[in-house]
Amino acid sequence: MKRKQSAKIAERNQPILEKIRAIKADHPFWGYRRIWAHLKYIDKLEINKKRVLRIMRAAGGLLVKPDLKLKARRTPPRSKPRPTVPNQWWGIDMTKVLVNSFGWVYIVLVLDWFTKKIVGYHIGLQSKAKHWVEALDLAVQLQFPDGVREHNLHLMNDNGCQPTSEYFMRYCSLTDIHQAFTSYNNPKGNADTERVMRTLKEELIWLREWDSPFELAGELKKWIDYYNGQYLHSALGYKAPDRFEMEFKDSHVSLLVGA
Repeated sequence: MKRKQSAKIAERNQPILEKIRAIKADHPFWGYRRIWAHLKYIDKLEINKKRVLRIMRAAGGLLVKPDLKLKARRTPPRSKPRPTVPNQWWGIDMTKVLVNSFGWVYIVLVLDWFTKKIVGYHIGLQSKAKHWVEALDLAVQLQFPDGVREHNLHLMNDNGCQPTSEYFMRYCSLTDIHQAFTSYNNPKGNADTERVMRTLKEELIWLREWDSPFELAGELKKWIDYYNGQYLHSALGYKAPDRFEMEFKDSHVSLLVGA
């Protein structure tokens, strides 16, 4: 038998519930764990996950139901690479957005698998190999101002026509980027990059109707700045990618100085 929540507990939880409702209004796809992370690390509220779950469950309609269609059921033939430092493994992928009375707009993202940072992107009316190269070249210019060589950078991509094109592969060869390709029927091969694509859709693309490609481009840039600077990752100890990257570099500089 389910015990009814007391009026005193409900009253004590009311301010937290109002905060949760405000967060859910801006982030409808967030589950209780991410809500808890926001309350703890952004709002500086001392609260545990179980309490957040109880409050959201009691309120009704606040929990996110799992979408089994998004769960991969195929077994990958081999495990994916696991980077140990920033800028060791990147992933690149593309998605498209329908703009009303205009057509499709294409977004290419480049992700650092270790820091979860979006290091490069391109948005445009086409998705050709040269546009993928532009996204990758932006990442190279930002992360490696002195050049990629000697850094042993690997890039994971699928087997689509853009990353397998002569133009794209020549760029990788000339810049000394080691391409790797996901195996066929392996949805987890580029899972880190695909997951950030889903986050982009849930946090920006799916939340509104788009009427202008220029508006979309402006909002995308702001969202990437927000994602890199403020989006908390459980895999990073609930730190944003920029902060995690900076702290990692600072700690290794300190080790080198100490040595």
